[in-house]
Amino acid sequence: MRPLEECKIGIAGLGLMGGAIAVALRETCGIASENLFACDKDSETLKTAQNTGLISQGFEPERAGEMLCSCDVVFLCLNPSAIISFLKKWESSFKSGSIVTDIAGTKGSIAACAENIRKDIDFIPGHPMAGAEKGGFENSRLCNFSGKNYILTPLSHNKPENIEFLKKLIYRMGFGRITEVTPAEHDRKIAFTSQLCHLIAAALIDCESDTAITRFGGGSFEDLTRIAMLNAPMWTEIFIENRDALLDRIEQFETSLDELKLLINSVKAEELEKKLESVRDRRIQMSS
Repeated sequence: MRPLEECKIGIAGLGLMGGAIAVALRETCGIASENLFACDKDSETLKTAQNTGLISQGFEPERAGEMLCSCDVVFLCLNPSAIISFLKKWESSFKSGSIVTDIAGTKGSIAACAENIRKDIDFIPGHPMAGAEKGGFENSRLCNFSGKNYILTPLSHNKPENIEFLKKLIYRMGFGRITEVTPAEHDRKIAFTSQLCHLIAAALIDCESDTAITRFGGGSFEDLTRIAMLNAPMWTEIFIENRDALLDRIEQFETSLDELKLLINSVKAEELEKKLESVRDRRIQMSS
């Protein structure tokens, strides 16, 4: 692999995360605009990205192969099913020796697909743990990578030197910690830290019809429901794709909620206080 500054990098999907990655590559990693390309179905987004100097050239979906054949590194910033479809359609177009990665919130099906693609391209599944309340390319500068977590789920055939190259690139983009796990472990844990949280936020909004209730907000409501302003098609796919792990986590949460409900209903103040103290202490441990 050539030095990072000389690499040609392609981004498939120039939405919130694709745009944020493009910004980080240009402004944090020092990738020259002539070495950065993007493919997206929205021609206006491509035009904006090109006119502002973020990318050198934009490609509409039917021309994706023209971009892929020249790129040393490719980020697939699409929904899980779209990534799989993209790989199957354009597999022959990727440059030999290129590093390919993705940003999807589930890894099982993508990793299985990646195990069966051409062996002269190195697909390393990944998941940046970053985002913003509102989606779309226009909000990509609101997506802050500084100090955030990044998960990699390397496959059996990935070359160690390519994993190290990708790690260095991720750190230069601003991420503070990289964790390597299996795709199955990723999906089990992400069902708790991300998917369950989004589902709870959605349920909180769903159970209250008074849109003026925010006048009574003091921060707690806002913090808990910020992520309810989600991308509905993407999160629908993620919830269903990872449903087994997510349903386990929902049942785990329901058990805890039922226990707290019972303590309140039974007016067991001492037990409730001990429970809340235990929760507080565990949350402090999670921060260390």
